[in-house]
Amino acid sequence: MSFMAYDLTLLGLFLVVIAFFLYTHRKKAKKEGLLILYKTEWGIKLIDRIGNKYKKTLKALSYISVFLGYILMIAMMYLAYTIVRIYVLHPEVVNQIKVPPIMPLIPYIDKVVPFLPPFYFTYWIVILAIIAITHEFAHGIFAAYNKVNIKKTGFGFFPFFFPVFLAAFVEPDEKQMQKRSNFGQRAILSAGTFVNLITAIFFLIVTWLFFMSAFIPAGVNFDSYTYAPVAISAITMVNGVGVNNPTLDELATLTENATFNEIKAGGTKYVGVRGFVDEETILLYDDAPAINAKISGPILEIDGTPIKSIDELSNEIGKYSPGDEVEIKTKVNGEIITKSVILGEHPQEEGRAWLGIGFMNQNSGGLMSRIFGVLSSFKDSHIYYESNIGEAGLFIYNLLWWLVIISISVALINMLPMGIFDGGRFFYLTVLAITKSEKAAARSYKFMTILLLLVLLAIMILWGVALLG
Repeated sequence: MSFMAYDLTLLGLFLVVIAFFLYTHRKKAKKEGLLILYKTEWGIKLIDRIGNKYKKTLKALSYISVFLGYILMIAMMYLAYTIVRIYVLHPEVVNQIKVPPIMPLIPYIDKVVPFLPPFYFTYWIVILAIIAITHEFAHGIFAAYNKVNIKKTGFGFFPFFFPVFLAAFVEPDEKQMQKRSNFGQRAILSAGTFVNLITAIFFLIVTWLFFMSAFIPAGVNFDSYTYAPVAISAITMVNGVGVNNPTLDELATLTENATFNEIKAGGTKYVGVRGFVDEETILLYDDAPAINAKISGPILEIDGTPIKSIDELSNEIGKYSPGDEVEIKTKVNGEIITKSVILGEHPQEEGRAWLGIGFMNQNSGGLMSRIFGVLSSFKDSHIYYESNIGEAGLFIYNLLWWLVIISISVALINMLPMGIFDGGRFFYLTVLAITKSEKAAARSYKFMTILLLLVLLAIMILWGVALLG
């Protein structure tokens, strides 16, 4: 039985257990809004003990927490601005996004977004438990430090179809909290996101230690076949059809239904279209051995010699001459593939053997790209690694990867200045501290909530328009 089968079985058992639990404890489970809240007093004594014992430490951490709250809020607003700018100014990019820009994090989301690693139900429940409990306990601890009583703790469930564990919560005494200092309230509100960041940093270190001990280099990942920019006006033939100064539409028509495109331009043969730069320039794949042999997946061996780095790959290819035949072993979807390839001659270096693959910098881009880059900074993105403890290694690594990413994402999203997030009230208190006017603070809070809701709606509409277009 595959792990997915075990995972889906666990999901079924989990739903049955939760449904049974809520039914047998229905007196403590109350429906509030869209959620079923199961209220208890679990953990309150521990929260009070920590909040009252480490006052000096919590006082210092309050300043750090509030400062990071502002940093996260600014970062999230900048990210929202960047997304809107892309959706408005670059519909051609949006057209390539096949999934909604706003969608819940659910098990098996990787089946919808293929570039993500597997996200099993097991991951989902473990990560939600870690993030939600630590997030809410942090709120409770900072509340206890500020002399705000915790009335209840508990868990929230989404009731439609099946009850699903959604979040943990602590319920402070709201009347007491409103009487505390403006800064103290902001510290309580930002404490959850602060702990999310601490969680991300801690598990990033755990991920690094685990990866270094459990994985070894086993091959080389290449990003693309080699390609070159070509003036569209220089193209003279496409798939045996002669053309004269073709337009973009003509090229698209001639190449859209072909699995292999032979293009001639300026006396040079190319074998495929990578993309368009602008109305005058097109990117064409070189007539190279790798693309002609349809080499894909990480390269593991060349003529029996293991390849574990780009330097080893370059040195090994350098031992051969143009026209030599080599056997290249790769791995595709877990299967070892061996192909015979006749090496070509490098277009810029006479007499040098050439395979025709390329490598790019993968850690540049926007905010989330930088976050992914930091998470993967301890490994070379162009090296293919294999676990020395079998499939368990990859399972644990992906779990840790998701834990770090989701911790950071929750910290960012939760500081949006909207009514449903901690950032909403945090923003309200900030305006109140500056203006000393509850009316101005309430208006600003309402304005930001409506504005961000309209932005989210606009993003969804722009995505739909681009997808249909």
